[in-house]
Amino acid sequence: MLLETLRDYNASLLQTGLFKDYCPNGVQVEGRPEIGRIATAVSASQFVLEAAIDWGADALLVHHGYFWRNEDATLTGIKKRRIARLLGADVSLLAYHLPLDAHPALGNNARLGTLLGIAERGRFGEQNVACFGEPLQPCSLADFSDRVANVLQRPPQVIGATNKPLRKLAWCSGAAQSYFEQAIALGADAFLTGEISEQNVHLAEESGVAFIAAGHHATERYGIQSLGEHLAGRFGLVHQFFDQANPV
Repeated sequence: MLLETLRDYNASLLQTGLFKDYCPNGVQVEGRPEIGRIATAVSASQFVLEAAIDWGADALLVHHGYFWRNEDATLTGIKKRRIARLLGADVSLLAYHLPLDAHPALGNNARLGTLLGIAERGRFGEQNVACFGEPLQPCSLADFSDRVANVLQRPPQVIGATNKPLRKLAWCSGAAQSYFEQAIALGADAFLTGEISEQNVHLAEESGVAFIAAGHHATERYGIQSLGEHLAGRFGLVHQFFDQANPV
């Protein structure tokens, strides 16, 4: 397929024009016009670039790309090396940030809820990227924390009483700890996101609402994979997901 067809299809599928984001969504670095092999990854690190290019990717699709708001705009150092590698290999980079968090089927939060056994009942937060719902099976905080560890393949950091029953859950992948107070106001028994800030510990202890920090990278592995699988199935593309271990 053509790169411009892939760009336009993703823009429609993910409704990128509806989002006020911190980075450009869509093609960030233009490569060859014909696309047959797509690689996906959470972040466009040098490790991922090398792996995707060595595999023979025509395009790399990521959740965390380049050109973030308020960053230095000059192409120097690490940024210069990354972009030079893409241009030298004639490989395109496409990035989808908030639109990929929010998509109702392929998005990070939709996929995370499904994998963790949560029935979504509504949305909240900036541009409705965060979710709330209820566990498909009754569980305690300890039970749910074990499930998170098994699914995401890493133990979460948990603030709260382990025997606390969970009837209403709120969640948002990545660095969404600023949504904790909204989750409390919604009546959640626990809030799950990727990262935790110092003040969240006190809010959890004083509100009685548990906080689960499950890893920024770990909570955002699934949306980009789902997008890649969807595109491969619809357009007959070859797809490969490249993961890079990240403790955060």
